[in-house]
Amino acid sequence: MLNQTINKVDPRDAKLSMAHFYVAFTALALGGLAGLLQVLVRSGKWQLPFGIGYYQVLTVHGVLLGLVLTTFFILGFQFAAVSRTAGALSNGARKTGWIGFWLMTLGTAMAATMILLNEASVLFTFYAPLQAHPIFYIGLTLVVVGSWVAGSAMISNYIKWRRNNPGKVSPLLTFMVVVNTVLWIVATIGVAATVLLQMLPWSLGWVDTIDVLVSRTLFWYFGHPLVYFWLLPAYMCWYVVIPKIIGGKIFSDSLSRMSFILFLLFSIPVGFHHQLMEPGIDPAWKFLQVILTFLVVIPSLMTAFSLFGTFEMYGRSKGATGLFGWIKKLPWGDARFVVPFIGMLAFIPAGAGGMVNASHQLNQVVHNTIWVTGHFHLTLATSVVLTFFGISYWLVPHLTGRVLTKQMNKLAIIQAIVWAVGMSFMSGAMHAVGLLGAPRRSSFSTYGEAAQAHDWIPYQIAQAVGGSILFIGIILVLYIFVNLAFFAPKGEQEFPVGEVADQAEKTPMVFENWKLWLGITVVLILFAYTIPFIDMIQNAPPGSKGYKLW
Repeated sequence: MLNQTINKVDPRDAKLSMAHFYVAFTALALGGLAGLLQVLVRSGKWQLPFGIGYYQVLTVHGVLLGLVLTTFFILGFQFAAVSRTAGALSNGARKTGWIGFWLMTLGTAMAATMILLNEASVLFTFYAPLQAHPIFYIGLTLVVVGSWVAGSAMISNYIKWRRNNPGKVSPLLTFMVVVNTVLWIVATIGVAATVLLQMLPWSLGWVDTIDVLVSRTLFWYFGHPLVYFWLLPAYMCWYVVIPKIIGGKIFSDSLSRMSFILFLLFSIPVGFHHQLMEPGIDPAWKFLQVILTFLVVIPSLMTAFSLFGTFEMYGRSKGATGLFGWIKKLPWGDARFVVPFIGMLAFIPAGAGGMVNASHQLNQVVHNTIWVTGHFHLTLATSVVLTFFGISYWLVPHLTGRVLTKQMNKLAIIQAIVWAVGMSFMSGAMHAVGLLGAPRRSSFSTYGEAAQAHDWIPYQIAQAVGGSILFIGIILVLYIFVNLAFFAPKGEQEFPVGEVADQAEKTPMVFENWKLWLGITVVLILFAYTIPFIDMIQNAPPGSKGYKLW
């Protein structure tokens, strides 16, 4: 059972969290502007000014929103969550957290500078043979290393709690933070390896060739669990925070922990399902990883069952009758609930689209079409980002000693509705025209005749309309953030942490057995990747052991 005696984030830890949020929301502003420019260009009705390149804008949008916004927000939220539930960070852990923050900020500045100078227009995935300036790769490395340093501070606080509370189950929110941090550290080994051992030496001119298949495999070893690194903090809110906000209780502590452990086990050894159309990988290993990919459906369904079980139990306790009567009892006027709930609903079609992407047969229809981009915007840019916005609406005033006013609460609900409408236009059009074969990552000028011949233009205009509405949503959320951080009335804003339902089973200590879970994770990774990597290296082109670059 949860035993929460701490109800505030330590003020010193709050400053660390807010520093991360300042960077995250700055990235949202700049990356959102780049996204608006991108959809306007794709409509065919507008040209970029001042010689700015389309792929330069596309890289800014992807890197700032897909990497910078998410990573800084997640670490800021997780620092606050650990401080709230496991106690204030030690002085050493807090210093470590600040070191990680400044390493990440320096790395972000280096990478962003190269992108803005058009020296790193290599997109979010930075695939070879696209090549960036060495400073871009050094910056990425600093971001990853900084996140490891920050993660070590969170894990040290968990270890301190376990040491001070022998034989007890750790606070649920802290446990979830540790799972997500471990997932991130294990996953980023792949991207760190390709950047340090392949991309950087090649960019510096130390080597003439690079094994593209190995680099893409290492990227997607990281790229798929990256999705769950984004998603699990949203799940933390859904599992632990939302029950408290609605006045209910957590359905099951054990089920919550098990779903997170399953995400750790099954999210990493599945990168091949992003490479189903690539040669050089034995189909049998692709098939294996597709099976492992579909196993992630299990914790997703567990989450849906737990959440709606919580909602129904709360509604029944308030006198709801009938099959769906409990829906009326939910707090539809509270932005802390409504904004993440819209994100939850978006995850239903987003998950269905993910199953299409992971299927070998169906993936052949949508591969490298803008369908994939539409799916990406439903998962990250709706389910995850809307939940992050919902978290910020109570966490920022909690950290700054202010309150979420009725005016800001109402504006937050409006912002979420605006976001949902804009994304319905944009993502819906992307999915539809993707089925018609429209490519992803292409400006209108590169396929204008094809767009006219295939009648894609109405869909491109719908994307521009949706993107413009989304930009209005970004302006609203930035206004709310600034208000809550600097201008809202002083006061006490709750950091809601739910309690476990009385009828829930006792949580077994096996969930705290990290030797077991890390051991299984390592075995699954070695099983899924060892032989394919040996095949890639042994069957690389003769002489260079790498693909020549065109």
